[in-house]
Amino acid sequence: MLAIFFIFFFPSLSLSLLSDIIIEPKSFQQLDLGGLAGPESIAFDPLNHDPYTGVSDGRVLKWQGAARGWIEFAVTSPRRNEECNGHDNPWLEDMCGRPLGMQFSKATGDLYIADAYYGLFVVRPTGGLANQLASGAQGIPFRFTNGLDIDQATGIVYFTDSSMIFPRRDNTLVIISGDRTGRLLKYDPRSKEVTVLLEGLAFPNGVSISNDSTFLLIVETTTQRILRFWLQGSKAGALEVFAQLSGYPDNIKRNLRGEFWVAIAIGSESINDVIGICFNENGEITEVLNDNFGMITSPLSEVEENNGSLWLGSVVAPDVGIYRL
Repeated sequence: MLAIFFIFFFPSLSLSLLSDIIIEPKSFQQLDLGGLAGPESIAFDPLNHDPYTGVSDGRVLKWQGAARGWIEFAVTSPRRNEECNGHDNPWLEDMCGRPLGMQFSKATGDLYIADAYYGLFVVRPTGGLANQLASGAQGIPFRFTNGLDIDQATGIVYFTDSSMIFPRRDNTLVIISGDRTGRLLKYDPRSKEVTVLLEGLAFPNGVSISNDSTFLLIVETTTQRILRFWLQGSKAGALEVFAQLSGYPDNIKRNLRGEFWVAIAIGSESINDVIGICFNENGEITEVLNDNFGMITSPLSEVEENNGSLWLGSVVAPDVGIYRL
């Protein structure tokens, strides 16, 4: 999650060097949220492949096609009331909840949710009030639960807590202050235990596991880079820089080919129109998504590749964008 509305300029890779791998979408579509906003992350259920997203008023929505649009599927906050419906006020988020990272378990069909204020949740395929799994680790409450991914082979959930000081509504201060209190954690559904894997991170944001489950990629927004944390093999436990970016990255999602799409919320001067970059497992850029249509006017939070399209999330937009490839 990143919502900053000022731009710094950094040394960066020129667009001319990326021209051969810029993809040209065939069309662009927007799925209006019906007056709601902020579709931070997008997840597709393993049975019907319907898209779900969390929005600013604390609800998780499910897309039911053009005729019905988005319907309410789940909520995270037990304190949620009528005042929450339709709001876009950051100061109500700690009451209403704010779903950020989401992912389905293919084995159970359950949806796991990282709520910025309440922690880690799971909700059954029938929806409703999600069940809180964890609200802190090592005696320290989560302050800014953010990105999430699941190892589908083991069911282990990996997630980030972006800061132990600043909540989501103060996300710009995480960057400005140089805060390095972010953590990478895992939740084991069998033991129901939460383990801290890494500490001292500078705004850890999106997280994604590799196809073979040997490593995790963690977006570190403040330093504008992607880190690789090895889970298995001779490098297990090691942390290294996977890619240095230009501009501020947000979420990262793996596609079926084992590549990783990272959303660029705000780019540098020389890649100003780049909103997404795709990396292979070696850290090489394979595709670049350029906003040629000029349709994305708000900070992008996620690029999720699904069934020949790129689904675009945003922390403030009133719709979910879809680039048809």
